[in-house]
Amino acid sequence: MASLTIRKLDEAIKAELRQRAARNGRSMEDEARTILRDAAQPRHEFAASFDGSAEQPAAPLGEPAAVDGQPRITLIVGGGIAAYKSMDLIRRLMERGFSVRCVLTAAAQKFVTPLTASALSHQRCYTDLFDPMSEFDAGHIRLGRDCELVVVAPATADLMAKMANGHADDLASAILLAANRPILLAPAMNPLMWNNAATRRNVAQLVRDGVHMVGPNAGEMAEKGEAGTGRMAEPIEIAAAAQAFLRPQQAQPLAGCKLLITAGPTHEPIDPVRYIANRSSGKQGFAIAAAAAAAGAEVTLISGPVELHDPAGVHVIRVESAREMLDAVNAALPADVAVFAAAVADWRVESEGGQKIKKGAGAPPPLLLTENPDILASIAKREQNRPPLVIGFAAETEHLLDNAKSKLARKGCDWIVANDVSPATGVMGGDRNTIHLLTRAADEISVESWPVMSKDQVATALIARISKAVRTTES
Repeated sequence: MASLTIRKLDEAIKAELRQRAARNGRSMEDEARTILRDAAQPRHEFAASFDGSAEQPAAPLGEPAAVDGQPRITLIVGGGIAAYKSMDLIRRLMERGFSVRCVLTAAAQKFVTPLTASALSHQRCYTDLFDPMSEFDAGHIRLGRDCELVVVAPATADLMAKMANGHADDLASAILLAANRPILLAPAMNPLMWNNAATRRNVAQLVRDGVHMVGPNAGEMAEKGEAGTGRMAEPIEIAAAAQAFLRPQQAQPLAGCKLLITAGPTHEPIDPVRYIANRSSGKQGFAIAAAAAAAGAEVTLISGPVELHDPAGVHVIRVESAREMLDAVNAALPADVAVFAAAVADWRVESEGGQKIKKGAGAPPPLLLTENPDILASIAKREQNRPPLVIGFAAETEHLLDNAKSKLARKGCDWIVANDVSPATGVMGGDRNTIHLLTRAADEISVESWPVMSKDQVATALIARISKAVRTTES
């Protein structure tokens, strides 16, 4: 397409074009190209874009805006190693129905690129306070007000110091100074920096100014041998905090209900240094626990060894082996609903070695295996203290539905969530899942096949089904 010369347009048209460009986060030239591209479509598609009734008026400066009904979040990414996690945060926020516009500081661009942020958010990424494409209408003002929440992740010591002292020498700090929306910070820095007196003063000032914070968490730092408080909160924690701001009146259909959930693998020791395990990450079980807590349930999560942070508002019990998990499950009863999402090892070594088994010159020593307790069946077949709704998981690599139906009948549970965990699917350890929900009414088994979704989305949908079942039982 030939270059466009905006200055030759009529002033009234330029004013309208400027407003449209500002609303859509584009330059005037890009907005003109979009209009021309739409004009090349069939008339019935193109007419709506110029119909006065279809075109919404520009939101007044400072009023929250939305894209297709989606609340907008301005995400400012500071310059720390945790910036790479902010790319995952974009996805987590969008999964919750938010529109995300990203701002990268100059330091942040040393860790992640504007192209990455744009590709993930599907919107332009902003980096420059003096960008002529966005500052023709005071873009730094618009980015701080044309949203419903400003999130800063990672919030570095430098960025927090600028906020506390009112500096505005780059795009990020100018947005934060001009914002009239709630601000949520996710601090991330070395523990010595976090505990420095200057940082503590800045944090206290920001809290007095009404700024909200999530984290930082304790743990290992990027620096070798460093540990302490200073790790940025996990993306799922930040997304949950943002959701609490924007949707605080979320219905709690499971209020008053007690849910018991298992997650993760089990480790069955061979000797003090070796064990039998599987590739379960625990992500689906943790997501279900978080969704249940958000729905108002009292949640106990019993987890095998995983690298995941405890979901907010969930009582987490960590175990190692299948026998430990069974003991913890029995101790956690009674419950209204039990969801057994853990990938429990079927077998353990009959006799665990007291010392490390040494490799000798002869044949390898035999490992005699014995069957682990069947946690799902033992709870589903209880005559006393059985949860009214018992849900199991079937992780299969072949004959998925046949094996799931067989498991539903054999174990005595009420529902089975079946998923294909073949290596090609990437489900085991991944972030997405494709499930089939099998439910039983008398002797008839019904199967619902759900589309590919993130594990968070699967959890939300499953909790919605559980809520409906609980309400039906109560009525």
